[in-house]
Amino acid sequence: MKSRSVLSRASLCIVCIALLALFTSVFAAESAAMPWNTQALFQTPKSAPAEGFSEENVSALFYDGVPYKGAPTRVFAWYGAPKTEPGKKVPAMVLVHGGGGTAFAVWVRLWNSRGYAAIAMDTCGCVPRGTYGHWERDAQGGPGGWGDFEHVDEPATDQWSYHAVADVVLGHSLICSFPEVDAERTGITGISWGGYLTSITAGVDNRFKLAVPVYGCGFLGEDSAWLKDFEGMGAEKAAKWLGLWDPSVYLPRAAMPMLWVTGTNDFAYPMDSLQKSYRLPKGPRTLAIRPRMPHGHGGAGENPEEIHAFADNILTGGTPLAAITKQGRDGNTAWVEFSAKTPITTAELHYTKATGKWQDRLWEVTPATLDIKANRASGEIPERSTVYYINLTDEKERVVSGEHEELPVK
Repeated sequence: MKSRSVLSRASLCIVCIALLALFTSVFAAESAAMPWNTQALFQTPKSAPAEGFSEENVSALFYDGVPYKGAPTRVFAWYGAPKTEPGKKVPAMVLVHGGGGTAFAVWVRLWNSRGYAAIAMDTCGCVPRGTYGHWERDAQGGPGGWGDFEHVDEPATDQWSYHAVADVVLGHSLICSFPEVDAERTGITGISWGGYLTSITAGVDNRFKLAVPVYGCGFLGEDSAWLKDFEGMGAEKAAKWLGLWDPSVYLPRAAMPMLWVTGTNDFAYPMDSLQKSYRLPKGPRTLAIRPRMPHGHGGAGENPEEIHAFADNILTGGTPLAAITKQGRDGNTAWVEFSAKTPITTAELHYTKATGKWQDRLWEVTPATLDIKANRASGEIPERSTVYYINLTDEKERVVSGEHEELPVK
């Protein structure tokens, strides 16, 4: 029974991959196929205070969403901005929550403390009243969230991914309209399913100057936490969902700088899918991959200092993260070349000798040799390694990563 299940899943993935490639080529070739009307979404939505919701130093509001099953919808959001001098404009961040989450005021305040305006919206037709994963539904909200695989045969405009991306883009349009916000200096970051949405939005909303998906990426039909969902849908419906909503369809349209933040053993979005995803956008990319990075909101997904530094560099002229300019391997010696404004203090080679599910692989670390004068780091790859990559850490403990390479199994 086990072997038949594995074969079924593998066969499904092969079909999905082939059909996804077909859908991707069609979408990439004809922008009219994109389900979102960006001309409409780039207009400022109507908004009003959300009565009955209160958090320190932020404002609660509703703004108009897109119609759901012919009825109007509204989106809940928290908004906050730092105190500024009259006439001075600040950069802004759009914050997209993950599975089980909602709009989080504390996340908005985090970015306010850094000198940014910020908006965090609920993307599942809820309001932030209740408990994690059990938020109160809003009678005027859009569809519930997280994949919405069971409704793949509904009109695209009545499915969750369509509404969630529209909610994010409209939230961006709203924050750009505020007089204290510099609409030419905006970024987006999202966590888990929010990283998934960020990956799509980066290809839909070209007004953003940067995008930071945390954990989330594309190629969900190949090696993600939702393979059983796709298997249950059958190959035809799975391919339909992937052709509509997989980030790999939209990432080739993205041109802004992107920072990809994740861990080696992420349960939902494995490293092979991540690599295929970050190679699709046209713009520059930076990687920050930590061994066994925890998956979640709060300190795990919201607070990595790499996100702050990345945004500061692009939106306020701050010091950039280190950049890996070249990488390669000479036999068993892996190396990277880099540029860095902040001194690099540590170089490490991360490797695994395991095969099989990426989520279950044991990752180990060995020091790499750091040559500051040559802006180069190198390390010996241990025997029987199957995958490796190099991490650089600067004096502020911020990480940048080289791309991983898979090695032949001996």
